[in-house]
Amino acid sequence: MSNIIENLKWRYAVKKFDDSKILPEEKINILKDAFNLTATSYGLQPYKLVVLSNKKIQAQLVKHSWNQQQIGQASHLFIITVPKQISTKEVDEYFKLVKEIRNTPDNIIEPFKKMLSNSISSKTADELFHWMKNQAYLALGNLMTVAANEKIDSCPMEGFSPEKYDEVLGLDSLNLKSVLILAVGIRAEDCFMKDLQKVRKKPEDIIIDL
Repeated sequence: MSNIIENLKWRYAVKKFDDSKILPEEKINILKDAFNLTATSYGLQPYKLVVLSNKKIQAQLVKHSWNQQQIGQASHLFIITVPKQISTKEVDEYFKLVKEIRNTPDNIIEPFKKMLSNSISSKTADELFHWMKNQAYLALGNLMTVAANEKIDSCPMEGFSPEKYDEVLGLDSLNLKSVLILAVGIRAEDCFMKDLQKVRKKPEDIIIDL
């Protein structure tokens, strides 16, 4: 059996981190790279990652996270954000990057660029937000898998007040809204979930082979 499956069995949503331990910078950099390499719709990467390693600010955020103590205990918080507003400007910037990196001819770029610009222009702000949030979930899943493979403990979280996070972290001024959190660190020896068996359905109960 491959190591990745064993490592996915090893991971769980940590309920208590050892707040005396900090992850080494090389491990954090691996997660940053994994975030950047996540597949996204059209390759547009409509999000940004805030990496927080400030215990004072983390402590402030606990009360805005349904009092979940992992927020204050974690070595780092990975806060996935999306733009409050997105426009065809992001499409222009993406294809400028395509041209710089791949030297793709304009006659190939332009039809795809026009299609994407029209797609974004035709959507409401609410539709765009939900589309971007879906991309954030892709990044969260990728981060969790890479973290498990690197034996980095983590806990994904939706239970927090985005508005309060945005206020504390100054995200409003950056045109960003927080949508998801991944707390990462090292599990505490007395975390009650540490030695519990993973509860999952049998593969044949959730997988349909045709």
